[in-house]
Amino acid sequence: MGSNQYKLREEMSSSFASIYSRFPFENWLNASTLTFSLKNRYAHTDLPKVSFQEYRRKSLQNSNVSTKRSIDQRKTSSYVMSFVGGVAGLYGFKSHLLHYIESLAPARNILAEAQIEINLQDIPVGKVSVFKWRGKPIFIYHRSQSIIEQEKVINVATLRDPETDDQRVKRAEWLIVIGICTHLGCIPIPNSGIIRGGFYCPCHGSHFDASGRIRKGPAPTNLEIPEYQFLDNDTILVG
Repeated sequence: MGSNQYKLREEMSSSFASIYSRFPFENWLNASTLTFSLKNRYAHTDLPKVSFQEYRRKSLQNSNVSTKRSIDQRKTSSYVMSFVGGVAGLYGFKSHLLHYIESLAPARNILAEAQIEINLQDIPVGKVSVFKWRGKPIFIYHRSQSIIEQEKVINVATLRDPETDDQRVKRAEWLIVIGICTHLGCIPIPNSGIIRGGFYCPCHGSHFDASGRIRKGPAPTNLEIPEYQFLDNDTILVG
């Protein structure tokens, strides 16, 4: 009996030694321990508790105080922020609108011609000088006394666009008109046509007298008078 037990123990020892040689216990223990420590965490005491206290308003941080007590203060803050945002929005809209309006404004070279000063001393009696103003020709006619008397006696009732000579001039000796025919925009020729000292448009045969009034032809109205003023006896400002 004793010998059999001894043999059994020997066999078990050899079997265990064989298994241990294939799979060392220390390696299995270390691997198991390492895997266990990485995959399983049963305590999280190193993580802080979630708190939104820093994001809350000061008036709402005390949980023992009713929110109704601070509702006026919170509404006031919201109203102030809304007002500031509205003002900023309106300012941005105004800036954008002004930028858009400025893009539609005339170019600087056109604005530079918005007003021009003209020296009248260089224009002799009976002559018409032409100047450029806002891209349009301006006729400045130094009328003689005989031409002035001729235009003053015209019966206004016979005119297509009734205007007296005094209504069309600020000083009798100076007639200032825009040199564009009111029919289709052609430029009339000074001191031409059937009217002595008048203007003639060769495009469609419109005749204007020495006061710029339409007398014959298809033009519907008199020559246009620009805005101008006398700065002194010898200088005018057009525009």
